[in-house]
Amino acid sequence: MSGKGLTVAIMTFTEKSLRSRPAIRLAGRAVKRYHVFSDTAVIEPAIEQAAHRILPALLPEPDGTPAATFIVLHRGSDGAAYLNAYSWVWDNVLHMRGAAAGQPALDCPDDDPTNFIVVDRPWIGCVYELPPLGHERDAWVRHMLAPEVPDLAGYLADTLPGAR
Repeated sequence: MSGKGLTVAIMTFTEKSLRSRPAIRLAGRAVKRYHVFSDTAVIEPAIEQAAHRILPALLPEPDGTPAATFIVLHRGSDGAAYLNAYSWVWDNVLHMRGAAAGQPALDCPDDDPTNFIVVDRPWIGCVYELPPLGHERDAWVRHMLAPEVPDLAGYLADTLPGAR
């Protein structure tokens, strides 16, 4: 299957590794981190550092909601790298922006997995990047919306089980 310069091959699905990383503060936000990778496509420190450099360009303006984001950094088997930044806004809405590096089909200028560009497509993530979404929704409700006093520290410590 193909369209607009992107060829999609139908193949057997094999799950990739998903790991949570310690939360960090970046650009005034608390950022929970997940990495998606395989044995042959790992996330080197240079890729993670490049993702952190572009992350501020993916974040929404403050709106009074506790400044919390979770990211999924994915190293594709094609060598490219993908960054999805999901930020909580308007109290209970998830804002998403993404970036890619080393993927010419997404208009990346080269095959360097550290040269991220913002991707302005209405995509929320591929099948490997989506597992944290349900957990993060439930964690936001559990720690930020349901209690009388929101618990941002509790939210940041609550990561997807099995992604350790």
